Amino acid sequence: MPTLRLGSLFDGIGVFPLAASRCGIVPVWASEIARAPVSITRRHFPDMLHLGDITQIGGGKIPPVDIVTFGSPCQNLSTIGAREGLAGSKSGLFYQAMRIIEEMRYATNNRYPAFAVWENVAGAFSSNDRLDFAAVLHAFTGI
Repeated sequence: MPTLRLGSLFDGIGVFPLAASRCGIVPVWASEIARAPVSITRRHFPDMLHLGDITQIGGGKIPPVDIVTFGSPCQNLSTIGAREGLAGSKSGLFYQAMRIIEEMRYATNNRYPAFAVWENVAGAFSSNDRLDFAAVLHAFTGI
């Protein structure tokens, strides 16, 4: 059986790659812009590519992976935030992840990624009178 490969967007300190590696999944690349978290993942995963700013990544130009994980910024979805929802400048970056997934699927004739995992805050279910979560579901089913 082939080894599954993982790409992590909004990688933070590499929780998704760490969990994946403990299950035999190979972390291939990550996108993160904060220097401290990148230094942590470089130390733990020296062979993992670091792609930087998500807005500068072309999904059809990076190594295809079986699984894309992401915990896009939650500040605009959180119940303790301003509740701008997916229209907010930070939480709206969710759509950048979806763009990358869509571009990768197009470039690989819909073969990769086979799975996408989105992690976020409980406020994502109620933001914008629940229309934001409906938009998330629509985005996932659309690709």
